Amino acid sequence: MSAVEQQQAEPSPSSNSSSSFEVVEADTANKYEAVVPHWFYCKVIDSRERWIPFSRQDSAKLEEAHNSRKDDEQLVVPTEGGRYDVHLKKRLRCAMYWEEEVSEVRRCTWFYKGDKDNKYIPYSESFSEELEETYMIAITLDEWKKKLESPTREIIILHNPKLMVHYHPVTTSDDWGSTPTEQGRPRTVKRGAENISADIPDGEPLQIDHLVFVVHGIGPACDIRFRSIVQCVNDFRNVSLSMLQAHFKKAQEQQQIGRVEFLPVNWHSPLHSTGVDVDLERITLPSINRLRHFINDTILDVFFYNSSTYCQTIVDTVASEMNRLYRLFLQRNPDFKGGASIAGHSLGSLILFDLLTNQKESSEDEDSNKEGSQMGAFEQGDIGGVKEILKKLELSEYYGVFEKERMDTQALALCTEKDLKDMGIPLGPRMKILHYVRTKEETQDAQQQAHVPAGNDDESEDAPKPESGSSPQLGSSSSSMNDGGKRQYLDVGLGQVSANYPQLIYKPNIFFAFGSPIGMFLTVRGVKRIDPNYSLPTCKGFFNIFHPFDPVAYRIEPMIVPDLEFEPMLLPHHKGRKRMHLGKAQSRPSSWLGAGLYSVALCNAWYCSNASPQALCVSELREGLTRMGMDLKNNLLGSLRIAWQSFTRSPMLAVEAAATQNEAEASLEKQTAVKPEEPAAPEKEDTAPIHVGMLNGGHRIDYVLQEKPIESFNEYLFALQGHLCYWESEDTVLLILKEIYQIQGITLDQPLQ
Repeated sequence: MSAVEQQQAEPSPSSNSSSSFEVVEADTANKYEAVVPHWFYCKVIDSRERWIPFSRQDSAKLEEAHNSRKDDEQLVVPTEGGRYDVHLKKRLRCAMYWEEEVSEVRRCTWFYKGDKDNKYIPYSESFSEELEETYMIAITLDEWKKKLESPTREIIILHNPKLMVHYHPVTTSDDWGSTPTEQGRPRTVKRGAENISADIPDGEPLQIDHLVFVVHGIGPACDIRFRSIVQCVNDFRNVSLSMLQAHFKKAQEQQQIGRVEFLPVNWHSPLHSTGVDVDLERITLPSINRLRHFINDTILDVFFYNSSTYCQTIVDTVASEMNRLYRLFLQRNPDFKGGASIAGHSLGSLILFDLLTNQKESSEDEDSNKEGSQMGAFEQGDIGGVKEILKKLELSEYYGVFEKERMDTQALALCTEKDLKDMGIPLGPRMKILHYVRTKEETQDAQQQAHVPAGNDDESEDAPKPESGSSPQLGSSSSSMNDGGKRQYLDVGLGQVSANYPQLIYKPNIFFAFGSPIGMFLTVRGVKRIDPNYSLPTCKGFFNIFHPFDPVAYRIEPMIVPDLEFEPMLLPHHKGRKRMHLGKAQSRPSSWLGAGLYSVALCNAWYCSNASPQALCVSELREGLTRMGMDLKNNLLGSLRIAWQSFTRSPMLAVEAAATQNEAEASLEKQTAVKPEEPAAPEKEDTAPIHVGMLNGGHRIDYVLQEKPIESFNEYLFALQGHLCYWESEDTVLLILKEIYQIQGITLDQPLQ
């Protein structure tokens, strides 16, 4: 064969090769791949329906259950860490630990973009199957321009694999007919959840190491966005997951830890469902309607807690809800081996503190205390005595109930509120009877204490201590908080409202208080000093965490060590960087900006204030600027030295100061990298340790967050935000995780400086 013939016989590289590429490309384009479904649930947010994706882990579980057990009518799949159950056949998502509207669940494959917020909305499962079948035919036969009509008479056109549009029908009819392009702006149609840019989380660790119950403060809203306690705790939990990944990565990789579960405790709804809102509505003036209803719904919760009737309702609700949640959690997590802690925000922390101070160390102590004090108060065990007591309390109509139950005075002394409730005694009479029994016990105790010789139990007038051989308990007869060493119940000695404080079925490891007014309430109740030897009967850890500008927060440590002035512990920044705290502020507490580095901090604050000038108080701004200039002129170098020493000291006490933005912090980090030998250790050694008693096992109690730079510029503007900032505070969450995992011997990857 000649060269010309051979060349003609061989395929042309220019023509045939290109055609072969086209064939391969066509084969690839016509190759159909089934869509990967993802599970979503519908939730109403701001009066709009939003479709939220399940995590990849939960979606895989739902898909597996859907494919393997389609005919199971009762199939339930736990999702979101076990907090929600999905009834697969009914396509419903139900909350397990709190009350919440049932959500629709959908197995999603096709989506279209909404018209209001550009969020993608999934088609129904049946119509998605039609779309998928049409798409398969179109891509296999390479025949496009397919048109479908949805059940709501909306038109979907598949132009090509990358261009699919959705048209809404017009509201008015057209005599001349209309084409899809004339029916409004087309909307994008997407196939598969991976093409809609949805933020799909991977999922939570299956192992739960610790359980934390979170109690809210006044009102139904818990933050400045008026979100419920459930929503705020969800944020808190999400922040904890990110902090675990950032600061406990080694322990996670070695599978030493899983996660911490946070469950909300709601007492506001049960309180306001007692009918008190109707009574308040009748006496509320019609003027400034919204303000008055806001006060009735929030501020009055403080007064409700100081009412004996409603205080009993609140403490019963909180204790019973935490016990219910604990039992349900153990039921749903039978392999759980960890402990439990509690956290309270604002008034919720005070409720928890009162509950904890009234707990018994053990059931044996409780029984002995009941037999010792209650039997002493009611020595005559005759039924006639009960009749006289009921007659004195004007409750004679209930004598038949007590007679039927063979209730004498000794049995009455041993009765709890639950016992009386089981007997059918209403709430009001129950409170009267319990108050009478408690009063008799206190009188008996006072008479016995009057015969105790002075100096017995090693007590002194200057430092009253609990009796020797018994630990201070709110529920028992001894108190380390009341003055004069009198042996009496702390619910009276501390000025607490007379109530029957329920017992928790578990012993909390740690009590965390956020923005807490505990110190103020103790002072108002007449408590001037907390005995250094006092600790909560069943909880050995107590942390009082607050923002420096929180108007509701008060300290605890000065009540234990009143003669010593010292600052609270400063919580380190969760990224390991300290904001540049300076020297102590002047006597006027309008700003925590020191004299040094004002030029940097002032520029940042001035820039931020200009971003929203209507929000700033001109007089405060002017005074602050004047004082800044004078301080800068008088003592710049000295303040710079203090700032540098404060920055390099670790760990350090909180001093009144301000911080700059991240740029200034990063520049200072570079300086410390160049000069790491700055001497700060000698000053740390000179600082004498501060002993703050046993309320937190001998460790520090008060912890203050670092304020943001713009917050330091004018604290009055950020006071409300300071009280509501804890739900999204990484520093707060990191302290909680650090203390919880320290119990298990697990520490941070790197200590924060």
